[in-house]
Amino acid sequence: MRVVAGAARGRRLAAPPGAVTRPTPDRVREAVFNSLNSMGVLAGCRVLDLYAGTGAMGIEALSRGAAHAVFVERDPEALAALRANLAATDLADRAAVVAADVDAYLQAPDRLAVPDGPPVSGGGAFDLAVVDPPYDFDGWADLLLRLPAAVVVIESNREIEAPETLRVHKRRRYGSTVVTLASTTRPGPDPLGGEP
Repeated sequence: MRVVAGAARGRRLAAPPGAVTRPTPDRVREAVFNSLNSMGVLAGCRVLDLYAGTGAMGIEALSRGAAHAVFVERDPEALAALRANLAATDLADRAAVVAADVDAYLQAPDRLAVPDGPPVSGGGAFDLAVVDPPYDFDGWADLLLRLPAAVVVIESNREIEAPETLRVHKRRRYGSTVVTLASTTRPGPDPLGGEP
């Protein structure tokens, strides 16, 4: 597994052994971030990587020009790999690692603070949230309603129904992985350029 593009292109990423952590394959990351880049989402954005695992998604965003990323992960082995990957890619200075359960993190508003920057289009503390829980996760409806981000990348093994607060722009299957790209329907311009 490697960083696909950007400043850290080609750098190897570590993953803990076993099936607990399921890193997003290189080709899926490439497709997702090429789409986000073509929509003008990445440059200077603030990223929230939930269920971060090895950090491959957030690291790819940082490598391609995101300003800052917050990684939320609770598994100790995944956290060790994540921290090692940030160090190996020289991106740790633009990242914050939160060792916590995602639900607990989202219930603590003070944890949603991000570095200085203008308000995010559509509200929320982040420009982009990447959500990749274990495939057997079943709390999608509640989780998606609480995301503090303008644009959301959802990764699962099945189609996830988006709540009314999100507008789906793209949905694509890559083998056993389904990726959905959506934006907030809160007042303000659509960060992905869709119709209001």
